[in-house]
Amino acid sequence: MVQTYKTAVIGLGSMGYGMAQSCLRAGHPTWGVDINADAASRFRAEGGQPGDLPDVLNAIAVVVLNAAQTEAVLFGASGIAARLAPGAVVVSCATVAPAFAREMEARCADLGLLYLDAPISGGSAKAALGALSVMAAGSPDAFAAARPLLDACAETVFELGDEAGPGSAMKSVNQLLAGVHIAAMAEAMTFGMTQGITPDKFLDVIRNCAGTSWMLENRAPHIVDGDYSPKSQINIWPKDLGIVLDVAKSAGFSAPITAAALQQYMVAVGMGLGPEDDAAIAKVYARNVGLTLPKAKE
Repeated sequence: MVQTYKTAVIGLGSMGYGMAQSCLRAGHPTWGVDINADAASRFRAEGGQPGDLPDVLNAIAVVVLNAAQTEAVLFGASGIAARLAPGAVVVSCATVAPAFAREMEARCADLGLLYLDAPISGGSAKAALGALSVMAAGSPDAFAAARPLLDACAETVFELGDEAGPGSAMKSVNQLLAGVHIAAMAEAMTFGMTQGITPDKFLDVIRNCAGTSWMLENRAPHIVDGDYSPKSQINIWPKDLGIVLDVAKSAGFSAPITAAALQQYMVAVGMGLGPEDDAAIAKVYARNVGLTLPKAKE
């Protein structure tokens, strides 16, 4: 079973690359596809399958940025969905609106394909370890077809429903918290600096106090080290928090804290920080009050 489970990962970014590596470690013949030819070549050099995607695949993980890219991969001019054999499962990992996930499920079903609404969380480090959390929803057949891929890539799979939508809804809840926590961490750290508390001392103390969070402990060291090489980009948050606000609007729900955090990310993009690590949102606060953040060590 392991040796005949053919997988493909579309999107070899920080998360997709780790997922593709995890599939390889599990013994699955795996194709990796990305618009970045260097990423695809590197993956092939590590053991990825050569050549174009075959028409017969058991599972394809779509690990791209947003709904538009997901739709293009599946149903665009060179979309893969029409080429897949009936019974293959599409594991859709991008953060998208629940309504979009339901639409993709229906369009895949029209072609005889299974669809798993399966946004992921855990960052590039956990992706590389095969230890992601997956917020998944889909039919029992979709879960069964995706199980070898999920076992390879995930430490925890939350089964949230028997049709698409709940996985993406839960991911929007997670992204609300994650985006707000990063912004709040940056605000708290730079506020501390105005009171003479250095970033390293802030981290030493707060990570052991009630004010900590997973995002604080993961992102604050980037600021302390002055290292904004992107593990997760600023550019992700206008999209993800925008989805949160769109879903909230459709539910008649006010989300003012999300809106405030989104504004800070938009300011960061306007400052040209979009491609940097999302911890770079601290630079917005630092600029506003004239603070100097730590520099990268030589």
